[in-house]
Amino acid sequence: QVQLVESGGGLVQAGGSLRLSCAASGRTFSSSIMGWFRQAPGKEREFVAAINRSGGSTYYADSVKGRFTISRDNAKSTVYLQMNSLKPEDTAVYYCAADRFVGTATMRIPINYDYWGQGTQVTVSS
Repeated sequence: QVQLVESGGGLVQAGGSLRLSCAASGRTFSSSIMGWFRQAPGKEREFVAAINRSGGSTYYADSVKGRFTISRDNAKSTVYLQMNSLKPEDTAVYYCAADRFVGTATMRIPINYDYWGQGTQVTVSS
């Protein structure tokens, strides 16, 4: 069992930055693929970024590539999402997710993750 708790959301002006954190409990963090997803009102949950177990490989949605950076600290059981050059369209609830078996072909699909955090709101004003 893995419990995930996100933090770091808030209100920021366009062009600003935020750093989200997701702290995991349980013994399987270092063996889990970690992902960040977001969901805006009236829209489906969408993939933002993912990172492999070692942190050596990262994957991004085209909409955030070059602006967001995912990283992890296995010693702290925490995954991060550094968000720069934020845009109003980045406004959403951001969720972290974990799964031990999701692969590169399926990591962009929310249903493939077993564990989810409660989400943190990110609001970008224009």
